[in-house]
Amino acid sequence: MEASGTASMGVMILWIVVLFGVMYFLMIRPQKKEQKRVQAMLNSMEVGDSIVTTSGFYGVIIDMTEEDVIVEFGNNKNCRIPMRKQAIAEVEKAEQASA
Repeated sequence: MEASGTASMGVMILWIVVLFGVMYFLMIRPQKKEQKRVQAMLNSMEVGDSIVTTSGFYGVIIDMTEEDVIVEFGNNKNCRIPMRKQAIAEVEKAEQASA
């Protein structure tokens, strides 16, 4: 009687381990991969690149610091706004934008 109880406990533990393995590959791993992609994008930004912010505004980077960027929006050269790098959703390199 105790042998079947121990075996069923072992099977239950095995299923829990398998469940956590599936959760890792379906949820955690893709999120970490996306975080690495975003960090690489933010690290490769340069002055002159066209960007899209997380709120949907299009602009051009005119100055950068360690954590912030100054972005020029629209055709009006007086519309320059400092913002955090984390607020940038997409980056298009200057060479690609002019081509």
